[in-house]
Amino acid sequence: MVIYAFGGYGRYIFFVTLLSIPESSFSAAFKMFDVDLSGEIDKEEFKKVMALMRSYNRQGAAHRHGLRTGFKVGQSVENGGVVEYFFGNDGNEPLHFDKFTSFLKELHEEIIRLEFSHYDVKSTNTIPAKDFALSMVASADMNHISKLLDRADTLENDPYLKHLRITFEEFKAFADLRRRLESLTMAIFAYGQVNGLLTKQDLKRAAQHVCGVELTDRVVDIIFHVFDMNNDGHLSSEEFLRALQRREADIHQPAARGGPMGWLNPKNRSSLLQMLR
Repeated sequence: MVIYAFGGYGRYIFFVTLLSIPESSFSAAFKMFDVDLSGEIDKEEFKKVMALMRSYNRQGAAHRHGLRTGFKVGQSVENGGVVEYFFGNDGNEPLHFDKFTSFLKELHEEIIRLEFSHYDVKSTNTIPAKDFALSMVASADMNHISKLLDRADTLENDPYLKHLRITFEEFKAFADLRRRLESLTMAIFAYGQVNGLLTKQDLKRAAQHVCGVELTDRVVDIIFHVFDMNNDGHLSSEEFLRALQRREADIHQPAARGGPMGWLNPKNRSSLLQMLR
């Protein structure tokens, strides 16, 4: 397992920084690492851009120099097992795009599996519908979370939904949809402008055709139970998207300067150039 293979607090900051890269931006991130346009990343290029990325992350910003505080001897976040995995024991092997993206995808999936395991207390590879609902609303706006938690609680009163169990594959599919939030948001609001409120089939079609994610009927039924505020068979899109957006923001933990991918903003390129001089 990726996370457990490389322990320590420094590795934690390292992983938090890498997790700030959305899957849709893996290619862009690699190109930013590849500052000499060689098609490969060397160790020093990687360390410099990681330091810049860390400055755009709330937890990483506190360790922007790559050193742990509170100890007599600082320890670089980039040194150790992860960098050896990328660049070999001597640090001289180049890192190729396929290995980089494979590592990031595995890291993202492992975070999802850890969260699923938190709810799967009996290790059945399924979780109750209520727990899935709670995972959706956990980061909702404080002005709305009480209402959404009440909606999640009422799942146990529904004779059909209270017996539903969500598999890891279904849980992961919803997490994949959440990571494609920008595309989903555009699709939902564009559809709403033309056709009005969304039905269950509309949401499934948007997820599959726009985001490439297939949601099962069970997942969609739970989504609508929580976010169909009027019980009229239509999704309360703003509430749904707001909850997902805050959830992703909590995962990526952006610092104040432009969000998790702020270091890719053209306005911030001067910081990168200064570091590479």
